Amino acid sequence: MAALPPSDDPFAARYVNLADERLGAVALEASDDFFAPRQRMLNPEPAVFIPGKYDDNGKWMDGWESRRKRVSGYDWCIVKLGRPGSITGVDIDTSHFTGNYPPAASLEACNVNGNPDASTVWTEILPAQSLGPSSHHFHEIAASGTWSHVRLNIYPDGGVARLRVYGVIEPADLTGEIDLLAIENGARAIAASDEHYGKPWALLRPGRGVNMGDGWETRRRREPGNEWCILALGRRGVPSKLVIDTAHFKGNFPDRCSIQAANVTFGTDKSLITQAMFWQTLLPEQKMQMDHIHSFEKELADLGPITHIRINVIPDGGLSRVRLFGKVV
Repeated sequence: MAALPPSDDPFAARYVNLADERLGAVALEASDDFFAPRQRMLNPEPAVFIPGKYDDNGKWMDGWESRRKRVSGYDWCIVKLGRPGSITGVDIDTSHFTGNYPPAASLEACNVNGNPDASTVWTEILPAQSLGPSSHHFHEIAASGTWSHVRLNIYPDGGVARLRVYGVIEPADLTGEIDLLAIENGARAIAASDEHYGKPWALLRPGRGVNMGDGWETRRRREPGNEWCILALGRRGVPSKLVIDTAHFKGNFPDRCSIQAANVTFGTDKSLITQAMFWQTLLPEQKMQMDHIHSFEKELADLGPITHIRINVIPDGGLSRVRLFGKVV
């Protein structure tokens, strides 16, 4: 069975992967990772298979893989999430594991300061589910709460290429002036006109982009108009400063950029696509430069509290990060 393409992921478009190592997620401990190290399971890139590649312990596999169990019991791995948050769905991905995937897996979670120990109480948020070879296994999570760690249990042993834990980050501190568009403050991407080279979720990540692939980039537009994306602020707030970063985009940065905004009190994510065309202008059209941090303060219109923005890149191109600083209302 071939692995499902990423476009079939029912969670990635709406939620952040809390188990993304770019957010600081760490595979703390595993019962066994003889064939493939546990941290590899948190790589944000799709799993790959390299024919003929071996290491000292056997075939090189892109994921976490335990040895064949010759005693009773099962293997497990504890993951510290990049940020604590609620969990809405998971993907247990066995891509490229065909004769060595676990027949079943379950997921537990806890919320602790520091790291779990022998006294930690774990809550089962996903009962044991059957797994298949080289497949994405998507499951909704109904358990409510804020979680800091998860424990993936595989029965009895085998390999998991990737673990994605989708949810909403619980902000740590919302006092004073914060980045209202930081993914760690609960911001999320809603929609985009084009995601050919990168998704708008990248605009919300911590730090500057590491390369041109770490950003939102559209195809080359060959018709009139411009490309756009819609972002939801982590909390309703009044903006005071906007930063648009085109790091690493040199021959493909937008010629111009503008921002619209609104205080949305009704509708669904899907309906916002139409509403956003008529939102007020927060930032009039501004010329962009390649590989540059653009900062705007006095150019921002006073619209009062807002919850969403629409970024217009004219006519197309790529952005690395967008920051919107302000105070939560």
